[in-house]
Amino acid sequence: MIPSLFVSHGMPAIVIQPGHTHHFLKELGGLFQRPRAIICASAHWEAVRPMLTGTSEPKTIHDFSGPRALFDKKYPVAGHPQLAREVVGMLNHAGLDAWIDPSRGLDHGAWVPLMLMYPDAKIPVVQLSIQTELGPEHHLELGRALEPLRKDGVLILGSGGATHNLSEIQSYKVDALPPEYAAAFDSWLETAITQGDEESLINYKARGPSALQNHPYPAEHFLPLFVPMGAGGPNGRGRVLHKAFMYGVLSMAAYAWE
Repeated sequence: MIPSLFVSHGMPAIVIQPGHTHHFLKELGGLFQRPRAIICASAHWEAVRPMLTGTSEPKTIHDFSGPRALFDKKYPVAGHPQLAREVVGMLNHAGLDAWIDPSRGLDHGAWVPLMLMYPDAKIPVVQLSIQTELGPEHHLELGRALEPLRKDGVLILGSGGATHNLSEIQSYKVDALPPEYAAAFDSWLETAITQGDEESLINYKARGPSALQNHPYPAEHFLPLFVPMGAGGPNGRGRVLHKAFMYGVLSMAAYAWE
């Protein structure tokens, strides 16, 4: 069975700037069985209900500002309309009211890590939206509904950030050490995930140190974590794959549920 994964994708420039997480993501695709398809829950697609990309040729969305070299990057991967329809059926059966978007492409939360993980762009990708107003339990339910797909060679991937306070990013250099509040939350998160402490993670706003400083409203970079966590099975314990920080306030932690 393929594990479910959470990766922190950081800034889009990670795809062209070598560093610890760049190199980790380049190696990550070879650490596990190669999937037949990927479902990616990205922090950068917010919708009022679960939406799946239904196009067979998803465009590379450049939803950011930055150097010209980033806008020249394309990830010419195929979509998987049949899988998208299957996922919609699974989510609707679970009472989660999913729909298909027939034209949306892949935003950088999906294609940036995937370009590093699977640079040949030969594995079909379906992107899944998040619902920031519905919170952790809803996203756990999304993952739980998708868990059976892991047995069929489908990678359930969450892409966001273990800590993500962009309002403070300009105060730090790319290789700066994290401030105490970010390091404390990152450490708490690792403990909760590796111990399978689902209750604490669901209630992270109350249990996690400086939770709202690390994930200001609407916490869109934290919620994707709960999709692969849910796909990992009830009370499953995650495993640390990677630990690093960028710009002090961006934890680049990655986890697997196997």
